[in-house]
Formats: sequence, structure tokens, C-alpha cells
Amino acid sequence: MLDSLLVPTAIVALAEIGDKTQLLALILAARFRKPWPIIAGIVAATLANHAAAGAVGAWFGSFFSDSVLHWILAASFAATALWTLVPDKMDDDEASTARKFGPFLTTLIAFFLAEIGDKTQIATVMLAAQYPELWLVIIGTTAGMLIANVPVVLAGNFAAEKLPLTLIRRLAASAFMILAIVAVYKAMQSSGWV
Repeated sequence: MLDSLLVPTAIVALAEIGDKTQLLALILAARFRKPWPIIAGIVAATLANHAAAGAVGAWFGSFFSDSVLHWILAASFAATALWTLVPDKMDDDEASTARKFGPFLTTLIAFFLAEIGDKTQIATVMLAAQYPELWLVIIGTTAGMLIANVPVVLAGNFAAEKLPLTLIRRLAASAFMILAIVAVYKAMQSSGWV
């Protein structure tokens, strides 16, 4: 049961470093200089986005046998591992949203939209399909987002410029690859091959 919380937390925290939503957090912190409404917006947006993603993952997982689901998860985790190695860039449209609303609402809207189709949202879908405790997965992925983004909001440019992003992306990719290998092993086990 603890795996349903700790694995998603670690995976998302690593995957989020250098991600476009982390760049968005940096831009919002520099623009508004009000960390607490930004952090509250991150929490609200992430909970909403990851709850929806987790529900999709749990629903998706109910359609397949354990063996097929583990093969799908293995392929998805391997693809996400490769995707994690590619650095994200900030879109101008996401940055321009900040001028229209205050820090909380801007963060809520921008983070929710930026997470759609993002690797951390895809990871949430996959983790929710893998672990039976959906609410722990959602709490874990949200905690991972906060672990990666709150220091950036609080420290501003300093934190983002000092992090070894290439090393962190490689660690995140390695974590996703380990999950892929575990999923292959579980697929082989449930297929009776091991």
C-alpha cells in the first residue's frame, strides 16, 4: 500500500524537474512575486488534473487482464523513459495567460492546461492502472509535483539555474525504465512464463 504513495511521488518529482510546468512555476514566481497563491494554484490544478488522469488509469486498467495490462504498462513506461530525456520548452501562450488573472487563478488555469498530455499526467494514468489505491496514487503524484515546483516558486531563478537538469532527466528516465522492467516481469509472471 505504501508503494502506491511513494513510487508515484518519487517518479513525478523526478520527471517534473525541467518540465514545462516547472518553467511555468518559475515564470509565475518571477511575474507575481506572491508564492503562496501560486503554490495553492499548483495544488488545486494538480489535484484536479491528476484525479481525472488517475480515474482514467483505473478505468483503463479494468478492461484488461493482468498480463495484457502489464505489457501495456511496460511499453508505456519505456516510452515515457525516452520522452523524459527530451527537455521541455515553455509555450508563449501559457506565459501570456498570467496577464489576465491574479496569481491563484492564473496558476490554476495554466497548470491545469499545461499538464494535459504532459509526461507527469501520462505517468499518473499508468501508475493508477498499476496500483489499486487510486487516492494514494493521486496524493503521491500531487506531492511529487509539489516537491519539484514549490522550491522553484520559493527560490525563483536560483533553484532552476543551479540544478543539474541533464542528470535529473537521466535519473527520471532510469526510474521509468525500472518500472518498465518490473512491468515486463509481472507480465511474464501473470502469463505463466516465469
